[in-house]
Amino acid sequence: MLRLDKLTRRFGDTTAVHAASLDIPDGQMVGIIGRSGAGKSTLLRLLNRLVDPSEGHITYGDTDVAALKGRELRAWRSDCAMIFQQFNLVGRLDVLTNVLTGRLHEMPPWRAMAQVFTPRERAFAIRALDRLGMAHTALQRAETLSGGQQQRVAIARALVQEPRILLADEPIASLDPLNARIVMDALRDINRRDGITVICNLHTLDTARQYCDRIIGMQAGRIVFDGTPDLLTTQMAREIYGAEADAAFDETATSTALAPSAARQRVPA
Repeated sequence: MLRLDKLTRRFGDTTAVHAASLDIPDGQMVGIIGRSGAGKSTLLRLLNRLVDPSEGHITYGDTDVAALKGRELRAWRSDCAMIFQQFNLVGRLDVLTNVLTGRLHEMPPWRAMAQVFTPRERAFAIRALDRLGMAHTALQRAETLSGGQQQRVAIARALVQEPRILLADEPIASLDPLNARIVMDALRDINRRDGITVICNLHTLDTARQYCDRIIGMQAGRIVFDGTPDLLTTQMAREIYGAEADAAFDETATSTALAPSAARQRVPA
């Protein structure tokens, strides 16, 4: 279980995350929603230790995540893989090599520096790409792919890390409706089939309601909602999003394509 206890992160006079406390069981798919600046991305970066907490604790089982350093911290970042909105691929490298970088933490330094991969590692990466429907692009330069294709390659790279937790920071925000659906279907499949905990920041409400077991709402760095999708009323959602509520409810760019029938449903206020 991943546990947050009064987790806080300050940037100068600004508190990006304020005393966040959560217990996330293994194998759960969690969506984090909230307006821009609510602290969603900072929360995920705290979990991955891309930023350090100002106060509070992060534990996973018996591991004090906030105290990890050096090799142990690198191992945690492998166990807690991260997918970004910007994909973070190396455009000049081919797709297969981009995916194989997810194994660098397991390699001796000389192999990592020289990018020398074994046949077994290459086969493992091809299987990950095939699962995402991207094996046919293995030898293409990453920069030649569409945004949706690049995001699927990024997911394959995360998969070869063999993570226990998968963090996704706005994974579909820059994608067209069809690719958004493909990416969300892939994340849900990973969660269901592999039992990997998936925690993703999502912009639209219907996407979170459709795909996630649990929704966490953030406002000004604080957790203001934590429950199942059926408990997230329209009134509560409007309170979470405030001035951005209309944009959050204007989901024709994603949710209609994700699930036309679900997009027409609304949880009563």
